[in-house]
Amino acid sequence: MASDILSDVLRSVRLRGALFFFVNGHRGWAAEAPAAREIASLAMPGAEHVMEYHMVTEGQCWAAIVGENPVRLKAGDVVLFPHGDPHVLSSAPGMRAPVAAKEYLGHAGRPPFSVRLDGPMPAREGDPGETTIVCGFLGCDLRPFNPLIASLPRLLHLAARDEQGWSALFMRQAVIESHGDRPGSQAVLERMSEMMFVDAMRQYVESLPAESAGWLAGLRDRFVGRALALIHEDPAHDWSVEALGQRVGLSRSALHERFAQMIGQAPMQYLANWRMQVAATLLRETGAPVAAIAQEVGYDSEAAFARAFKRAVGKPPATWRRERLAPPREPVSA
Repeated sequence: MASDILSDVLRSVRLRGALFFFVNGHRGWAAEAPAAREIASLAMPGAEHVMEYHMVTEGQCWAAIVGENPVRLKAGDVVLFPHGDPHVLSSAPGMRAPVAAKEYLGHAGRPPFSVRLDGPMPAREGDPGETTIVCGFLGCDLRPFNPLIASLPRLLHLAARDEQGWSALFMRQAVIESHGDRPGSQAVLERMSEMMFVDAMRQYVESLPAESAGWLAGLRDRFVGRALALIHEDPAHDWSVEALGQRVGLSRSALHERFAQMIGQAPMQYLANWRMQVAATLLRETGAPVAAIAQEVGYDSEAAFARAFKRAVGKPPATWRRERLAPPREPVSA
């Protein structure tokens, strides 16, 4: 059930991978990335939200959000920065480096490409030697509603565990594609990075303590997960908390309390938010009239739907659709 809802959300928020590269570090090295929003236009033009991920294929290193405690990574580990925080990768904890991501990405050429870091910092005691890291970006929409991103920590460290899992397969295939220069390599890596992200979400859900809260924890809860599934299966239905409670086997008050405590919002608020996300997908991907889309997501009145949609995204549905369908403007040359 959880995987079905997760797939539903990932399709709706348009998860996609882009700009793939390697980092090879030797001796005392460090690489620092700015906040993802500062380089989003270079890494993933048009993406509303950008995340960066790193996978250690050889050696070991440290990763940290700037100003916070680092975590140690070894071969096979994955670290993601779901909220796009500025961060550091280094051969030893506590190291910093000049931020040159904008300059480098602007002149990097066609991915996949490599970045060699070999000084000028002196080697430090405990440096692991040669380290190779697969790096990439993932983009998605945040609005009208993306319950997944808000439920993720700022730094997500997934330790190596399954040599046959998607992450391990991705690492091996990344090396093959980067050295083979075969047609379609970039597209293959982009799709595989998306599958790696899904696999990472599965691992994260499985690792959550039993008492965890949040949207991902709610997916595996016996009652909240079933209520979420009902909403996602038929968002246009005239649901009430009482009706959902009857279907999942809880009283109205018990479901409301459990859902709000775990998800962070009441069931009817979640339903309203998800309806807006479904409507946004239909506006972007179909030519259906706004009135038809309003009915598709459970509104009898086009005017009521338009008001709700404007509250969610700040613009009426017709305006929002025109802006999304307009051809992108050509960049202005310096």
